Amino acid sequence: MAYGDRRLLRACCAVLVGGLIATGCADGRDDGRDDGAKPGGRASTGGASAPGGTAPAPTPTPTPTALDFTPDPKRAPKTAADARRLALAVVAGPDAWGPDYAKRTPHLSDPDYWPVLGDGCSWETGTRPPTVLHSVTAYSEVPAVDGRGTLRVAATVTVHRTEDDADWEMAGTLEEALRCPDQRLRDGESIKELISLGNPFGLGGNYTAADSLGERGGYYNDEFPGKQFYGWYQSRIGQVTVATVVKGAPGYSEETTDTTIGTVTAQVQALVTMLERVKDELEVQS
Repeated sequence: MAYGDRRLLRACCAVLVGGLIATGCADGRDDGRDDGAKPGGRASTGGASAPGGTAPAPTPTPTPTALDFTPDPKRAPKTAADARRLALAVVAGPDAWGPDYAKRTPHLSDPDYWPVLGDGCSWETGTRPPTVLHSVTAYSEVPAVDGRGTLRVAATVTVHRTEDDADWEMAGTLEEALRCPDQRLRDGESIKELISLGNPFGLGGNYTAADSLGERGGYYNDEFPGKQFYGWYQSRIGQVTVATVVKGAPGYSEETTDTTIGTVTAQVQALVTMLERVKDELEVQS
């Protein structure tokens, strides 16, 4: 990975993870949830003044670098076949996550698979909407070893008909965590106390995408005791959305510690890899 890409990776980690941690603690609740966006308060300026009564000049805040990319309309997928080719070229397999990751079986989702969050906050198989040309999910894992559980991850690419359709998907993802902070994934698997957050820099200040969001929560699986972490990161470029998800396991944490192996870097690396692939597929040809 080039030096510039590593800088983007670190920036993306800081925005997605740091922002979500702040959101989870912002209102002082013990349950770690934040059920709505709240305006931030301005810091006090009542500190000591400089000699002569003149307040010291504030340190300038660096301005984030916005995404400088415009898709070529001529290369935009317009058919299901075009969208499928792009999605398969973009989706992140185990190589994008790291050397310890391997393909799960099956590795790719069924072409007609489309998950829907039902009224009872349970994920079900639904019908792909007409606004979506194609969607694919690639499943990977770190097999159980040395007392650690099986770490399951996935990457999803969805190609919409239009950029507006992709925007609506991003908005819907944010709404799902507000509507259902506790969700049933399938028998024996659930996530609880889920929070979601859009990129705090807004549409004009994303480093690697036109729009980004993240989700965090507690992951529960009957295969092992206790609460594990759950993380979902999603971004958009043009009519394409990409997402990565990690469902924690014993022996792992989001950040590397003396006793656990961190996963945030791998997750964001897979996300940024897909974003760069989208740009390669949609950039203007010289």
